[in-house]
Amino acid sequence: MLAALAGGVGAARFLSGVLDVLSPADVVAVVNTGDDVVLHGLHVSPDLDTVLYTLAGAVNPDTGWGLAGESWTAMEALERYGGLTWFRLGDRDLATHLYRTQRLRDGISLSQVTAEVARAWGVEACLLPMSDDPVETRVDVVGEGEVGFQEYFVRRRHAVVASGVRFEGAERARPAPGVLEALATASTIVISPSNPILSIAPILAVPGIREAVTARRRDTVAVSPIVAGAALKGPADRLLTELGHEASVVGVARLYAPLAATLVVDEADAALAHDVEAAGMRCIVTGTVMHGRGEAASLAQTVLSA
Repeated sequence: MLAALAGGVGAARFLSGVLDVLSPADVVAVVNTGDDVVLHGLHVSPDLDTVLYTLAGAVNPDTGWGLAGESWTAMEALERYGGLTWFRLGDRDLATHLYRTQRLRDGISLSQVTAEVARAWGVEACLLPMSDDPVETRVDVVGEGEVGFQEYFVRRRHAVVASGVRFEGAERARPAPGVLEALATASTIVISPSNPILSIAPILAVPGIREAVTARRRDTVAVSPIVAGAALKGPADRLLTELGHEASVVGVARLYAPLAATLVVDEADAALAHDVEAAGMRCIVTGTVMHGRGEAASLAQTVLSA
């Protein structure tokens, strides 16, 4: 069994490749919920939905998030009233949030509703939120103070300078049912090619998860989201630098060395393999840029072989 820590588009694409080389029954994704937000009274789980829609083959191929063939009638109508539309929810996507919100109000957990939504989409891999308890990623913006993750990431388009990140509520949260069991029994644990600060760190902040991964360090493989000093998508490179880390595969290695024995890096960073190993991780060089499912499957096979 493979257990993956996952958040965002890179993780979703990687997991789609995993399902081409492993049975869905042997795949567990522990997904970041630090970017969950309540909008228009609806509970939105962006990372869970990105992974779900991608594995269902329904994701928008142009963005890597949202649904293919989406329409925006509700948002256009809301604009008429001057409502909040900087975080746009498509008409088809709204159904997911309506259902999730109603089921949470019925008293079931986020884990349970995630399983129900996954079944409805025909996704057989096990998708687990990192916690059923609320955890909110908060970003400290220079000169302004703290803002919520979606305010930073979507409304500000992560174009402001950050001086810190914290995970409100993490210290009181518990791992969702099945998370620690998956990490304890998986033959391989993968830290997906996700933003180390905004996608992976919130998962590790939930008490018990970092310890569970560290205990399996020898069986844990991380995939660098940084290629040739840059993030393929999002602000990971800039945020690493702003928070005092090196925006390179070596910087990623220094962050992940206590957690994982192996780091997979792209061929563009082959010259840094020795420096990665000096940081305390075995380095495997391969193609990590996933333009399509074929590259994702090839990367997944390399990770499993590691």
